[in-house]
Amino acid sequence: MSVRFPFRTNLGRNSSAKDMTSGEPMKLIFVFSIPLLLGNLFQQFYSLVDTIIVGRLLGTNALAAVGSTGAMNFLILGFVYGLTSGFAVITAQKFGAKDMEGLRQSFAENIKLNALSIIVFTALSLLLAKPILLLTNTPLEILHDAYTYIAIIFIGIFSMVLYNMAACILRAMGDSRTPLYFLIISSILNIVLDIVFILVFKMGVAGAAWATVISQGFSGILSVIHIIRKFPVLRLRKKDFRKDWWFSYQHLKIGLPMAFQFSITAIGVIILQGALNLFGADKIAAYTAAQKVEQLVAVGAGTFGVTMANYAGQNLGAHRIDRIKEGTTKGSILTTAFSLMAMAIALLFPDQLTSLFIDASSVSGQAVIEASRIYLRGTAPFYPALFMIFIYRNVLQSIGRGFMPLMAGFAELIARTLAAYTFPLVFGFLGIALAGPFAWFAAVIPLCIAYFVIIRKLS
Repeated sequence: MSVRFPFRTNLGRNSSAKDMTSGEPMKLIFVFSIPLLLGNLFQQFYSLVDTIIVGRLLGTNALAAVGSTGAMNFLILGFVYGLTSGFAVITAQKFGAKDMEGLRQSFAENIKLNALSIIVFTALSLLLAKPILLLTNTPLEILHDAYTYIAIIFIGIFSMVLYNMAACILRAMGDSRTPLYFLIISSILNIVLDIVFILVFKMGVAGAAWATVISQGFSGILSVIHIIRKFPVLRLRKKDFRKDWWFSYQHLKIGLPMAFQFSITAIGVIILQGALNLFGADKIAAYTAAQKVEQLVAVGAGTFGVTMANYAGQNLGAHRIDRIKEGTTKGSILTTAFSLMAMAIALLFPDQLTSLFIDASSVSGQAVIEASRIYLRGTAPFYPALFMIFIYRNVLQSIGRGFMPLMAGFAELIARTLAAYTFPLVFGFLGIALAGPFAWFAAVIPLCIAYFVIIRKLS
């Protein structure tokens, strides 16, 4: 039976944990989101630095090679990220309920389940990497570099899981600042290693991949050390690792739907990648650059999604449905404002942003910039729909209603698949771009309906 201690008793004198079950929701959500937003920007910086160095120093084909692995990367790493995020929802609920023993047991369960996922997905991803690249029509001239890059990324799955597990645990306890600090350190390390591996050791795309794996692993180690030192309540004992199949089931009940939702989306992106690859290396490079721009300007979407997951999880543990409802409304207002800013940036500066990744002086570079402009102007007007997906999906998942987000993921997959092989016949490369917004609407509409129905019942 769980024992409840006076709240914050064992959190540590210097703990930065934050109780989100009291206080004004708009302020809590905004304050929690700022470090998370900066952290996501630095996480994007990982990818941006790789892309800039690869595109400018190794050429269009190398950029296309790295870009052609994006969907597969999302398939495997997205699934694992969904698991780590889902497992931490139970941790947030225990923290919100002030159940310190349950909190510690959830942390131990996170470690066990994530260790198992590392073993399974490292083996699976390395086995499937080459067949998926061939299945998605990856051009022969970039196949070798594409496989080299993604194989190294998959070898380093453990580093990504380590950091995400630690970061999700910290955020579940209301600490969104500490993961930011370690990401800043690892981003600087990533830049240094990129330069050393690519410019000095001439390792090509392999250098970019190893730089990402090593720097992310470093941030993960720092995060774990911080948890051990600053959160006495999370110092585990042997009994915290005891077998409890029901408790494991509770974690898997939330973690698996979140993971499958990521992977379902990724399958749609892989199918789209197959359609894109038929356009050739220049269009693949343009799509890669445009995606990087989109991920950068739309970084607030994921930020508010993670914030709402932790906010709703803590308040569910405290049985404050009224606060979940109020927070979701105010979170929606904030995310809409950020989506409009993202839209404006993408529409006004598509060429300037794409030029970060490509040498615009070459004929190939000009072709890439023109195609990237088509993509960004096709997708940017629909950013509000994309942002709202993250709000409603994460709230539903964090209150234990993972079925509808999973079904919305299937709707997104079907819509993206239909668009991938019909829109390009009518609109050309613009059809590839419009497949995204078509899928976003297919997901956000059922998510909104499900949220309002479920929150009314809970209220």
